[in-house]
Amino acid sequence: MTSLSLNNVKKHFGRTEVIRGVDLSVDDGEFVVFVGPSGCGKSTLLRMISGLEDISSGVLKIGNRVVNETPPARRGVAMVFQSYALYPHLNVRDNMGFGLKVRKVPIDERARRVMEAARTLKLEPLLDRFPRELSGGQRQRVAIGRAIVGDPEVFLFDEPLSNLDAELRVHMRSEIASLHKRLGSTMIYVTHDQIEAMTLADKIVVLRDGLVEQVGTPRELYERPGNLFVAQFIGSPKMNILPVGSVAKALPVRPDSAAHVGMRPEDLKLTDPGSGLVSGKVLLSEYTGASSLLHVELPDGEIFLVAYDGPTIDADTTLGLTIAPDRLHFFDSAGQRAS
Repeated sequence: MTSLSLNNVKKHFGRTEVIRGVDLSVDDGEFVVFVGPSGCGKSTLLRMISGLEDISSGVLKIGNRVVNETPPARRGVAMVFQSYALYPHLNVRDNMGFGLKVRKVPIDERARRVMEAARTLKLEPLLDRFPRELSGGQRQRVAIGRAIVGDPEVFLFDEPLSNLDAELRVHMRSEIASLHKRLGSTMIYVTHDQIEAMTLADKIVVLRDGLVEQVGTPRELYERPGNLFVAQFIGSPKMNILPVGSVAKALPVRPDSAAHVGMRPEDLKLTDPGSGLVSGKVLLSEYTGASSLLHVELPDGEIFLVAYDGPTIDADTTLGLTIAPDRLHFFDSAGQRAS
């Protein structure tokens, strides 16, 4: 296991700055997930750690080594890509051991490492199959196995589950979590999927426009988002935001600096019209099985989302919404959390 750190790391493509000064520490054995909207720089940052992209400025350390100029093969990292990148003419055994063969690892040692990885990933029955004979989930496990046999200090995952269907994603998510628990290795994982981030991460790094917006545990980001962007990015459906002035009389208490108030859809409760924090008319009720998502139009035209698990509510029904005071989130005029 090893730690990793980035100090004011930047990346330019010509005059375009895509990573604008990232500071980050990853502890030994930690599972860190990069999330953010498309184009935020999360995959670029991962490729900089791997050595597939140069670092324009700043310092990257893996363990105690500065690796800015170190070639990818000597960084002690292994990367699992969105595409499986398996050799179609090689069977599972040879795909997993190919990197070791290139590095001239002795045959006996190669066989031992491949078999250990196959046992870890439950691939023993598939070792003599070719990629065309495997399911998507099995191919991704082979790609992960190819990374494991190299015994890397750090595992890097670039949206490894995005090509799989929903059921397989759930299964592979649990397999990756189990793998991390068994190996105890440092892992950095890029995804656009919030569920993957919340369920896998010890620590989440939220990126926007090449900058880190917030770093914290999944619970910290969900319960105490540091700014309006994180508040609405973390959580599905997203947090409802209102100007404090529009509900000031109904708020029991608020910080002096508060300009916006946030309410998560799952924290809102229904009440009689006029008796809650706000009132509105149901425009749409989306039934999802375990619950429904209500789209409620407020008098000013704002649409509130409400997670609701009661009986069906018809469109055009007027209702009130209330929330426990300790579930309110306040933000100042700059969009930062107001304490």
